[in-house]
Amino acid sequence: MFSSLRTPRKALKTPPAPEAREIEVNGRRLPLTVRRDPRATRLTLRIEPGGRALRLTVPVRVPEREIDAFLERHHGWLMTRLSRFRSDNSLVDGGYVMIRGVSHRIEATGRLRGLAEALLIEGEPVLRVGGMVESLPRRIADFLKKEARLELERLVAVHAGRIGCRAKSLTLRDTRSRWGSCSAEGALSFSWRIAMAPPMVIDYLAAHEVAHLREMNHGPAFWALCASLCPDMEEAKRWLRRNGSLLHAIDFD
Repeated sequence: MFSSLRTPRKALKTPPAPEAREIEVNGRRLPLTVRRDPRATRLTLRIEPGGRALRLTVPVRVPEREIDAFLERHHGWLMTRLSRFRSDNSLVDGGYVMIRGVSHRIEATGRLRGLAEALLIEGEPVLRVGGMVESLPRRIADFLKKEARLELERLVAVHAGRIGCRAKSLTLRDTRSRWGSCSAEGALSFSWRIAMAPPMVIDYLAAHEVAHLREMNHGPAFWALCASLCPDMEEAKRWLRRNGSLLHAIDFD
């Protein structure tokens, strides 16, 4: 995110509709949404999860020339940040995918049937995937969903047992705004993409949502409980801040 301070102005009653644009960065054309917000006091540029789009929030009365100048000034910042994201789809035969923090080489078996299987072949982690070549990304996603469910169900049961609580249900989704959630009724939801993260991070995510079964907030009591469940909490949080967007950048469609 990058911001530029401005003097507050009186808000308008009806904000203008967001404007869709395109911007070229590192040879890639990315969608850019410009949103004029009556409450905004500065220009704020954000990279959407996965690095696939940009969002610019500006005060209502900022002229177009100032928006263009702001984008031009921060082009280098965008180039640096977006260089972390791959523009190509690496989910191909011979490509790589992370499974619980370990890079696995993708090997298409050529067989129409057969489940995806993670193996260690001559010391190299390999994910063997059957089916048609064009279905590789979907089959890999299915494998990760299965891994995520197995690991999260185990960890949720362990952590919930430690605090004497019980989750009502566990659901997997492909969310971009958050890695997990807990409803007031005790229903837990997780992003299955977390199966690509190291075990420490998966454990933290499970502990975080289980802690909400007792503390439905992010106050001191919640963080103390979360830390007691997951001693590596701070390290896991740092990993997610540094690498979370990279997991969202992988295209399974």
